[in-house]
Amino acid sequence: QVQLQESGPGLVKPSQTLSLTCTVGGGSITTNNYYYWTWIRQPPGKGLEWMGALAYSGNTYYSPSLKSRTSISRDTSKNQFTLQLTSVTPEDTAVYYCARGTSTIATMDYWGQGTQVTVSS
Repeated sequence: QVQLQESGPGLVKPSQTLSLTCTVGGGSITTNNYYYWTWIRQPPGKGLEWMGALAYSGNTYYSPSLKSRTSISRDTSKNQFTLQLTSVTPEDTAVYYCARGTSTIATMDYWGQGTQVTVSS
């Protein structure tokens, strides 16, 4: 059983950088398998948006629409991966999820509970 838990500030000011960490239990983010450790968000009243993913190798993949502002990194000693989103605006207000899957959102088999991030001055 894999567990994922998001952590980070719930309020970020416009133009600042949003930083969230996902702590993984019950499975290693460096195991050589076909799973990707993924960040997904859901703005209020909208659908889920795939933001980016981290492979076991450390390779990262990003949504084209967010690529210029998004970075995913990892701390293998803590079995954590981190999302950074720069230059945030109120449109980045959303519930942010970390999850594990093989590709698209539909393939995610384990999810964190989600964390609300509000961008506001």
